Amino acid sequence: MPKTVLSCIQPTGKLHLGRYFGAIKNWVDLQHEYDAIYGVVNYHAMTMPYDIKKLIPASWDLAFDLIACGLDPEKIFIQSLIPEHTELAWIFNTMTSYGELSRMTQFKDKSAQVEDGGKNAFISSALYVYPVLQAADILIYRAQYVPVGKDQEQHLELTRNIAQRFNHITGKEFFQLPEPLFTEIPKVMSTADPTRKMSASLGDKHHIDLFATPERIRKQIKSAVTDTGSAGSEMSPGVENLFSLLKATGNQDTHQELFDQYYQGQLQYGHLKQVVGDALVETTEPIRERRAEILSDKKAVKNQIKASSAAIRVRAQETLKEVKDLVGLLNVRYH
Repeated sequence: MPKTVLSCIQPTGKLHLGRYFGAIKNWVDLQHEYDAIYGVVNYHAMTMPYDIKKLIPASWDLAFDLIACGLDPEKIFIQSLIPEHTELAWIFNTMTSYGELSRMTQFKDKSAQVEDGGKNAFISSALYVYPVLQAADILIYRAQYVPVGKDQEQHLELTRNIAQRFNHITGKEFFQLPEPLFTEIPKVMSTADPTRKMSASLGDKHHIDLFATPERIRKQIKSAVTDTGSAGSEMSPGVENLFSLLKATGNQDTHQELFDQYYQGQLQYGHLKQVVGDALVETTEPIRERRAEILSDKKAVKNQIKASSAAIRVRAQETLKEVKDLVGLLNVRYH
């Protein structure tokens, strides 16, 4: 039986090339090797200030986007359709120390973002405890592997600590400790400021929408920051980012050819940008076409996702029932 892999994504911001190359493209490959489960975690999106009217449409749009990228709809769930996640998170809250959560670096980073949002913004307690919900997302499906980047290792370590503590308290080796699944993940930076990661929150010029028109993609690559030096010297962050984007599209031979030209001092940046722009358009074109098909019959796709969420929920219910038995809680009867 294949081992279970789980990964989730928040319905916040646009799906840009950084999120695609950094995670989703890898998910598409993993679903053929593992028992893969992918979540649209809309409860997590509530930890930061958000527009209530936009959360449901954003959740559906992200699900559509993931399918357009190549994910099997039967492997996708929407978190709020599986309330067992939050119930398990409460149980895990009782097994997580204040000190552990205080050391979470992302809480500090996101708190600073909220404080910068104005005098009416406040830091919610949900932002503080959401790593526990993240642990529940993983452990409720008994996932053995979680695809992560180095910046997410801390949260997975907390998940492992919670699983270990649960096993110790209940006296049963119930949860297997999930392992990080490190794969080669391109680090995609902003083409406007290559010292910062590509992010929709930084503004339109700092990310390239995965579903942008070919004209828009080429225009953004054409205006990408490179450097004022000459090819053949130490590579600048901007040029390095263009090479990273080209490599992420799978054009390895072209990447190597232009890479060699760079160190021979023969590469023209205008040519590099043209090649990168063309490669990105070629990569995104079938994704755009697939998304257009999905949007032509959104109701059918929504029903697919509701059905897949219901099927995946059965697995969550089975885990939660056993957990409640182990910690001394009354259980409802699942059918």
